[in-house]
Formats: sequence, structure tokens, C-alpha cells
Amino acid sequence: MPSTLISAAASRPSDDPIFSLNAEARRRAAAGESVINATLGAMMEDDGRLAVLPSVLETFAKVPGADAASYAPIAGDAGFLKAVIADVFADRALAEQAVAAATPGGSGALYQAITNFLEPGQALLTTSYYWAPYHTMATHAGRRVETFSMFLPSGGFDIAAFEAALAQQIERQGRSLIFLNTPCHNPTGYSLDDAEWQALARVVRAAAERAPVALVVDIAYSRFGAKAASDWTRHVPNIAGGRAAVLVAWSGSKSFAQYGARVGALLAVHPDAAERTRIANALSYACRGTWSNCNHLGLLAITKILSEPELRARVDLERARMIALLDERVTAWNREATRAGLPYPRYEGGFFVSVFSAAPEQAAARLRELGVFVVPLAEKGGGALRIALCSTPSRDVPRLVAAFAKAIG
Repeated sequence: MPSTLISAAASRPSDDPIFSLNAEARRRAAAGESVINATLGAMMEDDGRLAVLPSVLETFAKVPGADAASYAPIAGDAGFLKAVIADVFADRALAEQAVAAATPGGSGALYQAITNFLEPGQALLTTSYYWAPYHTMATHAGRRVETFSMFLPSGGFDIAAFEAALAQQIERQGRSLIFLNTPCHNPTGYSLDDAEWQALARVVRAAAERAPVALVVDIAYSRFGAKAASDWTRHVPNIAGGRAAVLVAWSGSKSFAQYGARVGALLAVHPDAAERTRIANALSYACRGTWSNCNHLGLLAITKILSEPELRARVDLERARMIALLDERVTAWNREATRAGLPYPRYEGGFFVSVFSAAPEQAAARLRELGVFVVPLAEKGGGALRIALCSTPSRDVPRLVAAFAKAIG
């Protein structure tokens, strides 16, 4: 019998591969097996409980019921948008050149960028290693993903490959939307350093002289990176001072350990006031045309946290404990993985790190035989295996590294 679905939807998979691997790991652990489950990107305590921020939970609980139950404005409450812009851009001049719209998590922000800055059939440009839902979102929206080689043989960010791919894309489609996940790149853990940012800013600004260019900085994991990696905003004036739009995909999921609240925003920085108005209008229109409006409880609670200095300080202190827990794992990983000679990129902080592998699917299968669950990543000529250290206790890191040595050695 012919399917009632359109042809493009009729053969789509039912589940995200990461969630499927997580489910298998949980089943085996429930059956009594000793398992390391390093698949899912959520911060976990060493005892396996989800790590939460008590002050955030208290703030959510104190939002008046009638306010939480009411509709949020289509683009989000004005106080929320102002607070998020200030959270990203401490520089007042940058904040005054920014507009924003609330979205259901960082994913909503990315979807907004895809549908408003690319024509149907066009492709976004991102690194060769990237978060798989970029492809899912682009495909669902009738767009595509194109990539450039992320790393030089020396391990640094391949600016030359980025510049060449950007020029070729502009030649083909007359515009470009760039997705850059940094600091704390998912899946590799890599953060661009200051010199790499300077070079990237130069390339984007020059490209924007030839065609419309928008750069999305996906900062989902930025609160968990090294301090130096968080200084990326100082390069924004050099990019947005030209004709490029700088977009920021902001997420409350990781920063506030509220994965289920779905609080996010897309910010846009542009020096031209008329263009900012056009962007703000387009984002609001797209909100109405997709999810209508966002979780009002989440918007109100996060606004309160960002706007009240004493409350924000409490949340920052609680997050600092979480960051310290993750840093212990990062330190343990760098120590053990270096000793074992595992091939992986610079890793200074964040939820994930990846180990390069010529045959990631086979290596992942071998790791599962050893009771270790990670996410295989395919790339032209090889790939990698993503490890969620956010959910891996420090005590398990030696076993994790030993299993990798066996699986890829």
C-alpha cells in the first residue's frame, strides 16, 4: 500500500543514534554488567545522578503559576532578550548592535538560522567533524550541509581549508551560512585560540565583501571551557564591522543544567540598524510559523537568574562546583590518554573529547564488547569516536583509555 507520508519522510529513521546507543548501554547496565556509558551530553555526578543547580530549581519553583501558564510573547519577553544579550556581550557597544529571539533550546536557534539565512536547497558550511543534528535540521528544512577539513596534520584549526571552502560555496550559491561550534566543540572538544579567531575573522570579513555571509557561533558548551576560550566575543567587532552578520546560538540547557526546559535564543549582531530590524522581524515571524512561542516558565526563571546579581552569583558558585568536577575528568583524560599515545585534538575543557580512528564504526563495536559506549563519527578517509566525559567519572578514565588502546591499537 502506498504510504500517506511524502517520499522524503517515508524512510526516515525513528531515533537519534546517540539516544539508541545510550538506551543499549542502560539496558546492559541494568542487567548487571559493568558499563561505561560515555554517549549522552548531560553533566552527571560521579554516582550517576544528573547534576543540577539547586538555585536554578528553586527559581523555577518560585515563578508564579499564572505567569508561567500564560503565553510568552512570540519572540520572547523583552527582559529575557535583554538579559541574554547582556549575558553574551558584556561590551555595551556590541549589545546595542544586537537583536534576539527566544527559541526552544539551542536547537531552535540553529533551526532559525538555517531557515532565515539560507534559501531552500542551499547548504550551510561547517567543520568536517560536527554535531549530527546539524544535518538533520538542515535536511528537514530542505537545506544541506557542506564541510571543510577541520584539522591540519599538526592538529591546529585548518584556516586555509575553511577559506577555500567558503570561497567555493559563495561562488556556487551566492551566500554562506557558517556554523562554528566553539568554545568546547561538540564532538571534538576543540576550542579556537586567539590567533585562530583572528584569522577566521579576517576570512569571514573579506568574504562578506563579496556576498551575504552570516557566521553562527554555537556556544552551547562555552561555560565549561577554559577562560581564554571565552574571550571570543572581542573578535566580533572585526567581523560585524564589515557586512557580515554574527549570530549566536545561546542555550540554557547546559549552562543552567536545564535540558528539559528548552530555553534558548538566537542573537544577531549587525552594525546597520535597518538590517537589525529586518532580522528581528524575520526571527519573530519564523517563531510564529514554527513553535509559536516558547516555554514561559523557563524564560521567566532564566531572566530572573540573569538579572538579579545575588541570585546569579549563587548560580555561578554552584556551576563552579560542576565545572571543577568536569575539570577533574579533563585532567585525568589528558594525563591517561597522553600516556597511552591516543590521537586526539587539543582539549582544555567541555563536555566532549574525540579520539581519531581510521575505522570508527569497527572501533566502536569493539569498545562495546569491552563494555564501553561512545559515539562513532564518520569522516572522509577516517573519523573519530566521541567521548562524553561530562557523564564519565574520573575513576573510570583509566579503564576508558585502556579500552581505547585495545580497540584502535
